[in-house]
Amino acid sequence: MDKIESYLYGFLGNCITYAPRLVGALLVLVIGIWLINWLTRLTTRALNSRGLDISLQSFLSSLLNIGLKILLLVTVAGMLGLQTTSFVAILGAAGLAVGLALQGSLSNFAGGVLTLVFKPYKVGDQIEAQGQNGVVKEIQIFNTILLTAENKTVILPNGAVSNGTIINYTNHGNLRVDITIGVAPENDIAKVRAIIQEIFNANELVLKTPAASTNILKMADGAVVLGIRPYTSPDHYWDVFFGMQEQIKLAFEKNGITAPPGHQIIINK
Repeated sequence: MDKIESYLYGFLGNCITYAPRLVGALLVLVIGIWLINWLTRLTTRALNSRGLDISLQSFLSSLLNIGLKILLLVTVAGMLGLQTTSFVAILGAAGLAVGLALQGSLSNFAGGVLTLVFKPYKVGDQIEAQGQNGVVKEIQIFNTILLTAENKTVILPNGAVSNGTIINYTNHGNLRVDITIGVAPENDIAKVRAIIQEIFNANELVLKTPAASTNILKMADGAVVLGIRPYTSPDHYWDVFFGMQEQIKLAFEKNGITAPPGHQIIINK
C-alpha cells in the first residue's frame, strides 16, 4: 500500500506540475491550427485575386498549410518539454537530400511559378523559346506545352525557359511581316511602290495602323532589293506572308514589272 500511495502521489504531483504546460500546449495547438487555416484561406483569396493558375493556387496554399503545421507541432512539442533538436535536424537533412535529388525538377518548378506569377506569356500566345516557335497550349507547374506550325507538340522545361530568352509574338497585338523581293533596276520604283500599296489596301488582313511600308533595302548584283513591311494580327501572319508574295508576283506580271536578271557562271578552260 505504501508503494501504491507513493506512485499515486508521484503521479498527482506530475499532473499538477505538467498540467499548466499541457493546457498551454493544447491552447497553442488549437489557436495555431485556427490561425493557420485562416491564413491559408487568406492566401488563397490573394492568389485568386492575382489571377494565378488554379493548380498553382492549390499547390502554394497546401505548401504553406503543411509547412506552418509542421512548425506548430515542433513548437508544441517544445512546450511539453520534448527534445526537438534531433527532430529539426532530421527534417533539415531530409529536406537537403530531397532538394539535391530533385534539383532539376525544383528548378523547373521555380520556373513554372515565376511564369505563372509574372506572366511573360500566357495560353494562346505565340512565343519563341529554347529554339522552338509555337503557340502556348498549356502552362504546367514543371513544363510549358507548345504547338508548332507543323502541328508538333513541344514540351519545354520551365526552368530552361525562364532562364533563357523568350520572344512573345502576341503580346503587342500585331506583327510586322518581313518580305524581301528583288526587281530589275530599270523598273520605275514609284510605280512598283504604287502597285504594292494597292495590294496593301485591298488585303483585309493587312492592318491600316501601323501603316505598311515599301523601302529599298539595297542595290547590288544587278537588282533593287525591296523590303516590304505590312502589319497583321498574329493569327494571320503566315496568311499575309505567303498571300502577299503571290499577289505581288501576279501584279508585277500584269503591270510589266521585270525581275532582276539571272546570274551566269562562265568557266574558261
